[in-house]
Amino acid sequence: MVPSTVLAVLAELAPAKGDRVLDVGRFLWLEDAERAPRQKDADRLAAIGALHRDERPLRRGWGFLVGRTEIEGKQRKIRLPLLSQPVQLERGLLGYRVVPAGDVEITPLIEDRKLAAALEAAPGVAGPGWLEATGSKAWLWSAAEATGLPVDAVAGDRKAPNDRIVLVPEAALFVVRDVFGAGLADSLRSWASRDLAGTALAALYANEDESRAAKRGGDEGRAAKRGEDGSGAAERGGSKGGGDQATVLSPMPLSEAQAEVVSRVRDDTITVVSGPPGNGKSHTVVAAALEVVHRGGSVLVATQSPHAAEVLSRLLERYPGPVPVLFGDAARRESLAAELTAGLEHGASDDELKADAEQVRKAHDAVRDIRAGLTAALSLETTAAELPEWQPRLTALAVDVPGAFDGDADLAKLEHRLDGGALAKWWARRRLRVRKDVPRERVTDAFAAAAAQRAAAQLAATGGTSLEPQWQALHDAEERLAATVGDAMRRAARSRKRWDRAARRGAADLAAALRAGRNRRRELLAALPAEPLVRALPLWIGTVADVEDLLPAAPGMFDLVVLDEASHVDQVRAAPVLARAKRAMVVGDPRQLRFVSFVSDVDVAEVLQRHGADERLDVRRVSAYDLAAGAAPATWLAEHHRSVPHLIGFAARRFYGDRLDVLTRTPATEGADAIDIVRAPDELAAVLKLVEEEAAAGTRGIGVISPFRPQADALEAALVEAYPVEKIEELGLRTGTVHAFQGSEADVVIVSLGLPPDDPPARRRFVADPNLFNVMVTRARRRLVVVTALGDADGLVGDFFAYAGKPQPIADRNQPTGWIAELAAELSRLGVETRPAYAVGRWTIDLCIGPPGNPVGVFCGPHPDGPPAHLARQRALARKGWRLRDAFASRWADDPRRAALELASYL
Repeated sequence: MVPSTVLAVLAELAPAKGDRVLDVGRFLWLEDAERAPRQKDADRLAAIGALHRDERPLRRGWGFLVGRTEIEGKQRKIRLPLLSQPVQLERGLLGYRVVPAGDVEITPLIEDRKLAAALEAAPGVAGPGWLEATGSKAWLWSAAEATGLPVDAVAGDRKAPNDRIVLVPEAALFVVRDVFGAGLADSLRSWASRDLAGTALAALYANEDESRAAKRGGDEGRAAKRGEDGSGAAERGGSKGGGDQATVLSPMPLSEAQAEVVSRVRDDTITVVSGPPGNGKSHTVVAAALEVVHRGGSVLVATQSPHAAEVLSRLLERYPGPVPVLFGDAARRESLAAELTAGLEHGASDDELKADAEQVRKAHDAVRDIRAGLTAALSLETTAAELPEWQPRLTALAVDVPGAFDGDADLAKLEHRLDGGALAKWWARRRLRVRKDVPRERVTDAFAAAAAQRAAAQLAATGGTSLEPQWQALHDAEERLAATVGDAMRRAARSRKRWDRAARRGAADLAAALRAGRNRRRELLAALPAEPLVRALPLWIGTVADVEDLLPAAPGMFDLVVLDEASHVDQVRAAPVLARAKRAMVVGDPRQLRFVSFVSDVDVAEVLQRHGADERLDVRRVSAYDLAAGAAPATWLAEHHRSVPHLIGFAARRFYGDRLDVLTRTPATEGADAIDIVRAPDELAAVLKLVEEEAAAGTRGIGVISPFRPQADALEAALVEAYPVEKIEELGLRTGTVHAFQGSEADVVIVSLGLPPDDPPARRRFVADPNLFNVMVTRARRRLVVVTALGDADGLVGDFFAYAGKPQPIADRNQPTGWIAELAAELSRLGVETRPAYAVGRWTIDLCIGPPGNPVGVFCGPHPDGPPAHLARQRALARKGWRLRDAFASRWADDPRRAALELASYL
């Protein structure tokens, strides 16, 4: 489908306007807009802000319209601010300081954006002392009239009349819930008139033949790029050799799947990433963004929630690279504006960048050299281990191919000659002194037997294989490589090439825009030239709503857009984001909560038929993730890093078909009973008691959630009543609905199910929705408690209750034989706790020995799949904190008693 058709369909199916919020709830009037007194109402708001700090529900407002009026034939209560801003309350000696935490926004009831921008641009708006300034009341009256509501007068007090609307020119605090962005219908129609060829949006909706053509064009472009600059990848931090699919080098530790994603985003038009909760999706997003920026590109990361944007921003702060423009966050935006205004140094020159690339190359070569040495040692062990199989045939093979067993025979060279031309074959057979009529297969067997004999002799002569020093050297070298790559990324992000005159001018203009009001910022950003701006500041992070509301409507402005939590994003909101980039990385989990659509099936069918569009534009059922997964293969991130096995086991089996590699398994966690079902007729009282018990036990990081909004509100009220804000902050206590907690986690999660025994079936079905239930039971890292008034339950809920009663053991793999069995037996005789074939995710540890709280993983031989698998296993387990030792038989001349004694002394 062509983009114009896509956007026309989405425009018709989009809500024309955002929700008209006319009553924002109860106020706490402020005598001073910058401070709140320490009193009960202020304490309550501060506690609510702390309980919901990820959602930022607190707002400060200036100039309130209050009263009642008739709207669309109905009497409506009016309580809304003309100006508002997300804030946090910081405790002080004399009360709370009101701290900005987002944009100052003029009421959306003023639909004329130019007028809104002009009002925002007035001197001192919403600043300290603004309400007392000359002219502020005139400003407020002009804004009140622009809303279109029949404002009667400026009030002399704070009372709300019942028969008219008045303007109260004061400041107040209030709470908002579930705020949705503005309508997108007009915006989508505007996008439909633009040329969107070459954008991620066009690629996602392309038909199969169009996709193939685009891929061919991309392949040709990459080939041309390689031809023009064969050394580019090395200079950008890739491996030497310069291929586009060079080894991924990152300052962040990456699994194989994560490295595959980073490699794909370099060139693939659409990259799809999926995986269960706690599998490192955010980690992968940051690694991919750093890679694209380091290769000279620009990245826009669009998230579902402000909290998700902050999580990614905080993760980026831990690693070197560009300073992200977090355009929805007031404090970070002001910090960036100050940095840009202060000016920047010249930055790294081309010679310095080349020197960085050389340092990366040397560090990478050091890692590869150590890996090569380990690979050779492991291959030698593997080869020597084959000798017992060849032993019965050695004499006969030595008679048929005696030259293969000469000590100076170059077996690799001779085998190569045997596969060559007639002369080479003749020479090789003569050198090997092959008996007449001996077939080629017999010669191959002789090579293998001779290699095994040589390897065993070499191990005997050198005292066997001991790799501990090499493993430590490899870990140290990998850390140095990561740090070197990070240093190179940091300097490249501020290089002279990026920060030329046009870029500096754009940065200065951006600083001015960042300090402007939301509507004025939108105008200023729209006027900035995109190319030098994103060259200087190549990484931008914000919510999907903020992207369309604030960024210039420039097709392909960024090289890559990352659409995070994409299963929770509908196509209507995703389209303008995808239109702003050339390529897209779409990240999500279709088994978690999905977006909610209020469009009817009838409307969808009618619009699709009228435009000749296909089912991909069924906005009720097809999320942005679904759309991307139909356009490109998904990379599955299987490794789970969040929860102890009992907590993730049910979701792993029920929702993910046991496709998770649970890397949190240890002897200390494998049997932990981490789920409790507490049956109580009064769920609120039970929850409060559990929170009290966790607090007394020293728990920090407690989440209290419910599937239902009324129950979540009741929990909030009970917790606010029970705990002062200081205690809430100390405990890291948070509360909300399951929907609000998607993307969050806590050490201990308490779920109030909110289902009384006589509840109607519809409410039980709501709780048993697989997507909601999956999110609900996977937020905890250490312990989950489900509080319920239900006696018995069936279906999904009943199955979970049954599962929760006892941790399901993870089956260890095949019983050991040979050297592993002998060593296990000797260790057991010495009183060492020994667990053979211990499974951790997809890896198997030959022997897990020692106490559960401080185990040691022992590898008794090379991984059966070869050195690459052995190296990958060592890296994965070492990064999870395992202590690892090698216990190859060759090291102790096949004496398990000696090996067991040394391992026991190590413990």
